[in-house]
Amino acid sequence: MIVYHASDRAIPAPDLLHSRKNVDFGPGFYTTPLYAQAAKWSERFKRRGGRAAISVYRFEEEAADRLRTLSFPSYSEEWLDFIITCRSGRDETDYDLVSGGIANDKVFNTVELYLDGLIGKDEAIGRLRFEQPNMQLCFRSEAALRLLRFERSEEL
Repeated sequence: MIVYHASDRAIPAPDLLHSRKNVDFGPGFYTTPLYAQAAKWSERFKRRGGRAAISVYRFEEEAADRLRTLSFPSYSEEWLDFIITCRSGRDETDYDLVSGGIANDKVFNTVELYLDGLIGKDEAIGRLRFEQPNMQLCFRSEAALRLLRFERSEEL
């Protein structure tokens, strides 16, 4: 599978040192199999007046069965609970790889309404079911990163 990573520069050797905390699936190296999604992510670097690049990797997906993985094929109660746990910094799981939908602005508005107690969990899940997930893969361990092969990078 080909996956993409947006940044302000090419990333030929991904690492976990530059991970941010309190994001969707916790600290890790985030990619997407959707080029359009990576291009959208790259816009934030341009808005800040910087450069933007998309690094392209081949993910050895067939070898991922050796990893501890968690996958969310759609927005669900389990996805919502995991996102909230990770974004609050309370995730203590040891998954190597997590895949699932992105908590983009529109989706996270629903999550915030739930967190603020303005809507219940059932209503939040009901709203999220109408959203088409944009897929992301979070490589959370060195073992997972070893399954990525840098192919090229392009400046936008």
